Amino acid sequence: MNAPDISVVICVYTEDRWEDILAAVTSVRTQSRPARETLLVVDHNQALLDRLSREYKEHEEHRGTGKVRVLANAGPRGLSAGRNTGIAASRGDVIAFLDDDAVAERDWLRRFAEGYADPRVMAVGGRTMPIWASGRRPVWFPAEFDWVVGCTYKGLPPGRVRVRNVLGGNASFRRTAFDAAGGFATGIGRDGDRRPLGCEETELCIRLTRARPDAVLLIDDRAVIHHRVPEAREHFAYFRTRTYAEGLSKALVARSVGAGKGLESERRYTTRVLPAGVARGLRDALLARPGGAGRAAAIVAGVVTAAGGYALGSVRARRGGTTFAALPIERNSRTERTDGIERNEGAEP
Repeated sequence: MNAPDISVVICVYTEDRWEDILAAVTSVRTQSRPARETLLVVDHNQALLDRLSREYKEHEEHRGTGKVRVLANAGPRGLSAGRNTGIAASRGDVIAFLDDDAVAERDWLRRFAEGYADPRVMAVGGRTMPIWASGRRPVWFPAEFDWVVGCTYKGLPPGRVRVRNVLGGNASFRRTAFDAAGGFATGIGRDGDRRPLGCEETELCIRLTRARPDAVLLIDDRAVIHHRVPEAREHFAYFRTRTYAEGLSKALVARSVGAGKGLESERRYTTRVLPAGVARGLRDALLARPGGAGRAAAIVAGVVTAAGGYALGSVRARRGGTTFAALPIERNSRTERTDGIERNEGAEP
């Protein structure tokens, strides 16, 4: 089977990450297996849209690359609609997603492409490593909770393994996955710098395997990206906020797909991975190793705050106070180019 063409979608929303965005694009351009295209989807920020359009128009004119396309989010504000805009505009057989504050290792796309040799594979994710702003992991921060900062957490199995869901900032999907299941659900997940919700990729993956029971979803830990963790996210206040928001998000997913499937992976995580993490932290504390007690306490606090968010989110979901919707992805019938900006017409977010 021929290796698939891969389009890369990077969703962006703030000029504060300008250098990070350029670094992310450069990491895609220098892949050992070239991407068909890179799509930068700008989330309702005209100044950033104009600036990126000028930047990559100049690259086209002076370097002849022609592989970076700058788009405006055609849907409501938020990461899910931005991803859907990129999917609709993309041309590849596979669509990969990279966070705007991350850089991919050189073989990132090659590892993704290898996973699709099996036609049953509908999604392949990778391993995301933190780049701490302070230069090192905070001693109290448990590796079991690295998902709090958008990274691969301790407890995931190594190698190339089958999983329930991939992690959205370092993931790829076969185009036919979106034909079968629709796009990312809006009304769930991140919206710029607002409350750090998540789980939109979990909900999509569960919906996909329901639509295609034969679908295989993989994580290959050789498909590596490095993700910046800003200083503000190295503090316990963010840790607490993010774990609470995760509970809220999980309640939405469980309400949509049922607690059995929606919490399938979380049960193993909370009954096996986290108790082992607490035990390691307490052991390190007894051995006078730095941060042991803090890590054990953080794990307990993370479970409590996530459970609190889940309880409140469940009540809200039952009352109908929070809803989200997933719409089909429709390929753009026409793309109009104006002043170096690609504007989509006929797109369905």
